[in-house]
Amino acid sequence: MAVTMEQVKELRAATGAGIMDCKNALVEANGDFDKAVEILRKKGLAKAAKRASREASEGIIELYSHGNGRVGVMVEVNCETDFVARSEAFRKLAHEVALQIAAMSPQYVSEKDIPEEVLEHERGIAREQALREGKPEKIVDRIVEGRLKKFKDEVCLLNQAYIRDDKMTIADLLNQNIAAIGENIIIRRFVRWELGEFSAAEAEEESGE
Repeated sequence: MAVTMEQVKELRAATGAGIMDCKNALVEANGDFDKAVEILRKKGLAKAAKRASREASEGIIELYSHGNGRVGVMVEVNCETDFVARSEAFRKLAHEVALQIAAMSPQYVSEKDIPEEVLEHERGIAREQALREGKPEKIVDRIVEGRLKKFKDEVCLLNQAYIRDDKMTIADLLNQNIAAIGENIIIRRFVRWELGEFSAAEAEEESGE
């Protein structure tokens, strides 16, 4: 059966396996995602998936300042052992994640972190735009979901294209490092500040004065 690039990317993000391995597994599984994961596991290719459930409580808080102090980033990246936390490869990954946050201004780590009210708001905007553009009612829902996916890809760190290689996402970069380092790695949380930029809470406080 025909396998889409979207399916391949999803399987790759979940397992850390190579593009062709993911494609072949999906073809063998007739497009069934869970079966494809199992096929990769049996072949020893789903390295990231095997480690995803292991506890990650060690790690590093990476601090990064950009543009002569105009942008600051603090990100917590966790791993399983202190040994890995001190390794050059892990620290390089944490630094790359901080660079990504500074450059691309994500709002959330992953899609599951987006509040439902935010998604509903974006759906409403996308639907209104589609109708205003005169799109046929029967395809509006599909257009809305497409625009919502684009929104998620922009605001979620793991969905963003890696600034050094736009053919891979930050999720791909993370899984690549999980496979190479041999431990579960989690981007736990981050904060990004920009000079003169108010947070939502600060803006509300400012407007109330």
